[in-house]
Amino acid sequence: MLFSMTAFARAEENAGDLQMTWEIKSVNHRFLETYFRVPEALRVIETKIREITRQRLKRGKVDGFLKIEYQSGASNIKLNDEVLDELILSIKKVQAKIKTGDINPVDILRWPGLLEDQADPSQEVEDMAINLYNEALDKLITYRRSEGKHLDTIIRSKLNEINLIVNSIKSDSKNIQITAKEKLLRRISELETSVDSERLEQEITMLIQKSDITEELDRLSIHVEEGIKIIEEEGGHGRRLDFLSQELNRESNTLGAKASTPQLSQQAIDLKVAVEQIREQVQNIE
Repeated sequence: MLFSMTAFARAEENAGDLQMTWEIKSVNHRFLETYFRVPEALRVIETKIREITRQRLKRGKVDGFLKIEYQSGASNIKLNDEVLDELILSIKKVQAKIKTGDINPVDILRWPGLLEDQADPSQEVEDMAINLYNEALDKLITYRRSEGKHLDTIIRSKLNEINLIVNSIKSDSKNIQITAKEKLLRRISELETSVDSERLEQEITMLIQKSDITEELDRLSIHVEEGIKIIEEEGGHGRRLDFLSQELNRESNTLGAKASTPQLSQQAIDLKVAVEQIREQVQNIE
């Protein structure tokens, strides 16, 4: 089963005059990275929610935002007078030395610690915030699973497409070698010169060896089987599928370099296109 790394979820809860909202979004990332914005009074829960996230997600950049509002309309923001007095004193000293103009009050309000959130820091509210985060995370994982199913369909389709191309090339492989041999003999004939038969056989043997794509075709088939096996297993598979797509790309490039007929060249291009589409999709997989 595949999970996407891209999703968004929201969970809300009301308790008396208190309304709490969690919003979580996740995007692609090589590792698991978390960033949370919570009211200052509830910073204590960050360690817990980070641990919860690490237990349930493998990869992705996760951004969480906790919003708390009071339905009564009363402000839950308090001005820290001590910080304000110290800030005003510092501003006056700076103005006296460098003769600056007026200070914008809005800029002053941005000073760290000047505004204090009076959200109730009780254990009950902390538990409510953690439980609500779990609810939002459940939704996020559901969305990631749903998108993962879509990615599963695309990747299976492309793996099957690669398999069909490989099987088609395998059925034509003998004809490809015969064509290469006939092409060499035709060129020698056009030169109207005699060639030592033993030397000619050696050249033909070398040509066939150089154009032999059996190994590449076998490895492509093995990689396709491994890809199907991976996406049917539980767990995070993004890194494994990314590595597998690199191997598919390597084999398709080698196949293209060995192409000795226009048809094989086109088939090699079709392989590269399918592999590249897989590589694009696996970047979204957890």
